[in-house]
Amino acid sequence: QVQLVESGGGLVQAGGSLRLSCAASGSIFIIRTINTMGWYRQAPGKQRELVAAITSGGSTNYADSVKGRFTISRDNAQNTVYLQMNSLKPEDTAVYYCKGSKVLKDYWGQGTQVTVSS
Repeated sequence: QVQLVESGGGLVQAGGSLRLSCAASGSIFIIRTINTMGWYRQAPGKQRELVAAITSGGSTNYADSVKGRFTISRDNAQNTVYLQMNSLKPEDTAVYYCKGSKVLKDYWGQGTQVTVSS
């Protein structure tokens, strides 16, 4: 099995920055088969949405709303994916979830709250 644990959330003023981390632990064999890591977020009353994703080869994909402000990266040796969030806006307030995807299986973290005050 694989566990994903997010950290780095918190309260920040608009215009500020946060860096989220997602560490994978468990079966090294399974972890190495996870191709895509992604960050999703869910605000109250809204559906969960993709924020950013990165493949094992380093290809990235971002939601239009965060392009130019957020950067996703991964350290394969440390089994960790990061989300650097700059120029935060109140509308970025949400619970942020980490997801790891392999063939026929997704793994989710428990989420970390990000609150941006105006």
